[in-house]
Amino acid sequence: MATPKFPEGRMLQISDQIKLSVHEQGQGPAVVFCHGFPELAYSWRYQLPAVAAAGFRAIAPDQRGYADSSAPQDINAYGIGELTGDLTGLLDNLKIDQAVFVGHDWGGLVAWAMPVLHPERVAGVIGVCTPYMPMPVVDALRPARDPRKQ
Repeated sequence: MATPKFPEGRMLQISDQIKLSVHEQGQGPAVVFCHGFPELAYSWRYQLPAVAAAGFRAIAPDQRGYADSSAPQDINAYGIGELTGDLTGLLDNLKIDQAVFVGHDWGGLVAWAMPVLHPERVAGVIGVCTPYMPMPVVDALRPARDPRKQ
C-alpha cells in the first residue's frame, strides 16, 4: 500500500514560549491527533488523509519536545497542564472552538485529560491503545506532595 502524501508542517506560535510544528489536511469539524512516545505527527500519516477525505479538518501537531516543536529544558514544562494547554493554544491559533482529540500511547493520556481540564474545548475523545484512566482527585495526590499529611 502506498503511503498517502503527508502534509508539510508549519510552525504555529502557541504561547509566548512554545511553537509547534503542525500538519493539517481537509476542512470541516476539527480532529486533533496526539502522537505517542517516541513518535511524531508523522505516525498519523495514514489517518490524516482518510479523516480529511471523510469531511473533517485533520490536525496533527508534533507535541512539545518533538521534531521541530519547542523543547523547553525544564522538566516541569512537560506536565499534563502544559501539554493540554498547548492543545488549547493550538485551537486558539487556528480559531477553532472545539475538536475531537485522538490520542495514542502518551498522546492518549494527553487526549483523555482534555475533557477533564478543558471540557469546553472538547467535542469528543478517541483513545487508540490507551484506555481511559480517571485522574486522581486532589486529596489523593496531596500525600505524594507532602508525606506529613498522610
